[in-house]
Amino acid sequence: MPDDYGNDTHKDRAEAWFAQLRDDLCAALEAVELNVEGPNPSSEGEAGTFERKSWERPASDGAADAGGGGVMSVLRGRVFEKAGVNVSAVWGEFSEEFRKNVPGAAEDPRFWASGISVVIHPRSPLVPAAHMNTRMIVTTRGWFGGGGDLTPVFPEEEETKKFHRAYQRACDSHDSDYYPKFKKWCDEYFFLPHRNEARGVGGIFYDNVNTGDWEADFAFTQDVGRAFLEIYPLLARTKMNIPWTDEQRQAQRVKRGRYAEFNLLYDRGTLFGLKTGGNTEAILMSLPPDTAWP
Repeated sequence: MPDDYGNDTHKDRAEAWFAQLRDDLCAALEAVELNVEGPNPSSEGEAGTFERKSWERPASDGAADAGGGGVMSVLRGRVFEKAGVNVSAVWGEFSEEFRKNVPGAAEDPRFWASGISVVIHPRSPLVPAAHMNTRMIVTTRGWFGGGGDLTPVFPEEEETKKFHRAYQRACDSHDSDYYPKFKKWCDEYFFLPHRNEARGVGGIFYDNVNTGDWEADFAFTQDVGRAFLEIYPLLARTKMNIPWTDEQRQAQRVKRGRYAEFNLLYDRGTLFGLKTGGNTEAILMSLPPDTAWP
C-alpha cells in the first residue's frame, strides 16, 4: 500500500470527515423540513427526520482481512420525498473480473475504500434533485474522487449558475484548472447515450486525484463536500413553498425515470458497490420514488 494514502492515520481522518459531513448534511436537510410553509403538499404531514441503519460487509471474498460496513441514513418527509446520506468504509480484495478496471488493483487486488454518498429526491417538481459523493480509495495506489451535480425537472439559468459558482469557488481555491476540467468531466459522465441527453445541468466530477500531497487532496475533497452543504439547502428553500401542478408532478416522474436509467446502466459508484460486496439496499438508495416512463 502507498505510504501517503495507505497509512492508518490518513484513513481514519478521511473516514471521520465523511461521517462529520453526513451529520452536517442530515441536520441541514432536517432544518429545511421544519421550515416549509407553502400552500402545497410539502407543507402537509410531519417534518421528516433521518433514520439510520448500520450494515456490515461479510468477509465473503476469501480474504482474511476483508470486512467493514457503513450506515444508511434515509429521510422520507414533506419537502424531501426521499433523501439518503450514506457513509461506509470497506476493505478486502477485488474480484479477478473487477480488478483490471481499478487503478493499482491488477498488481495487488487488496483495497480499502471509504466515502459518503448523497442523493436527494424532493417532493416538489420545482425543487431540483441532487447528488453528491466523495470517496478515498487505496490499492497499490491511492486517490480521492467524487463531485456533485444537479438534476432539475425545469432548469433555470440563475439556479444553475448558483450551483456551479459554489463548486467553482471550491475548485479555484485549490487549482484554477480544476473547475473547467471537472465540469467538463461531469458533463461527459452524467450523460445518457441511449437517450442522447444529459442527466441534469451538471456540476463537477473527478476521480483519481493524487497530486502527491495527501493533505492538499484531502482539503479539496472536504471543500467539495462543504460546497454542497452550503448551496443545496439554499436552493431547496428558494422553491419549496411554490405550488405545483399535476402536470409538473408527472414531468418529475418521467425525469426520475431518466435518473434511474443512468444509475442502473452507467453509474460507477453503483457498479463499485455491487462488485465489492457492499450493502445492496444502501447502493440502490439512489433510485427515485414514484417514477414513470411515458
